[in-house]
Amino acid sequence: MNNAPLFHSDGDSPAPRKVALAYSGGLDTSCIIPWLKERYGCEVIAVAADVGQPDDLSGVEAKALASGASRCHVLDLREEFVRDFAFPTLRAGAIYERKYLLGTSIARPLIAKEQVRIALLEGCDAVAHGCTGKGNDQVRFELTYQALAPELAVIAPWRSWEIRSREDAIAYAESRGIPVTASKAKIYSVDGNLWHLSHEGGALEDPWTEPPADAHDLSVTPEDAPDQPVYVVVGFEQGTPVSLDGRAVEPVALVRALNALGAAHGVGRVDLLENRLVGMKSRGVYETPGGTILSTAHRELEHLTLDKPTMRQKDALALTYADLVYNGQWFTALREALDAFVAKTQEPVTGEVRLKLYKGGCVAVGRRSPYGLYQEDLATFGADDVYRQSDAEGFIRLFGLGQKVAAARDRRVRREQEAETGVPR
Repeated sequence: MNNAPLFHSDGDSPAPRKVALAYSGGLDTSCIIPWLKERYGCEVIAVAADVGQPDDLSGVEAKALASGASRCHVLDLREEFVRDFAFPTLRAGAIYERKYLLGTSIARPLIAKEQVRIALLEGCDAVAHGCTGKGNDQVRFELTYQALAPELAVIAPWRSWEIRSREDAIAYAESRGIPVTASKAKIYSVDGNLWHLSHEGGALEDPWTEPPADAHDLSVTPEDAPDQPVYVVVGFEQGTPVSLDGRAVEPVALVRALNALGAAHGVGRVDLLENRLVGMKSRGVYETPGGTILSTAHRELEHLTLDKPTMRQKDALALTYADLVYNGQWFTALREALDAFVAKTQEPVTGEVRLKLYKGGCVAVGRRSPYGLYQEDLATFGADDVYRQSDAEGFIRLFGLGQKVAAARDRRVRREQEAETGVPR
């Protein structure tokens, strides 16, 4: 493995001296530390990000140092993740391919941004990640590097090293004295944070197979959820969630509370065959209980507070926003421009939504806002003094004028053709 040529970022520059590695503490990134040192003779700075994943990060610094890193920065990014990445995506209404609430996608640009910050702080001349050459995450990391620090060289070991399997990685780690707790039987590829938990691989690679019970770690099955529904009221200010049941709650605590509530009722399970950016379809099982509750509530509040053309345009641009996030294009002028549009649309999106959670379902059963556009005296089927029904006659006549003109033209053309051919049309 050590006979490969040294890395050159542009064909002429020397091998990197110091590399900042996006470090999770798992098997792959633990192997990358000695691999970088052996291949390039460089110093390695590990950067571990806490975005609310289920992994215990208490020993990650010690493990990084034991694996050969010079230093390890452990960053608590949970607040920033929810406030500046998850909530803006929620406000935009961005959902990838009808189902996916973008849990992994929104975390990667933040992790890469902070990795770049540490790399520049430490005087690194390169950054590295442990993403495979088949996945989307390599693109998300590297587009962020290019946007924020294009002068840094990029190293992606999975695209060049000889490790090809979990067994290879375990053998490599053991031969270098790297602490290993992983087993050779890895059923799923798992990713998690405050927003979601995902499973890929294993039995899920057959799209005909129902997801096994062990493909869900957050939520109960809807069948095992309580037999009585629970109600929760979510409050928003300009499209941002700010309260639960009338009580102000900070972003991280709010998401945690809704995750626990939704998971207990089987809410937020998604089984998706998605189109990866690299061109293949993959299957992912996602659990996003809190995000599902918030997305449902936010959408319902927009139904109450947004006018028709604004909501239509926002829905159209939400698809673009979702693609940008999924494709790793967070740090782009277009995403910033879309955020400006979203911010304007969210000015009236203030109020509360009451939701009913039951057996995997999440349904809005009440909504109210001081900026609501619904007027009962206009919509009522009872007697009213504000809507003159006779006005509808003129409106319909004008609204259908174009159709009426086109129909008259078609009748005239048919008559002329019948007169010429003698054949009824």
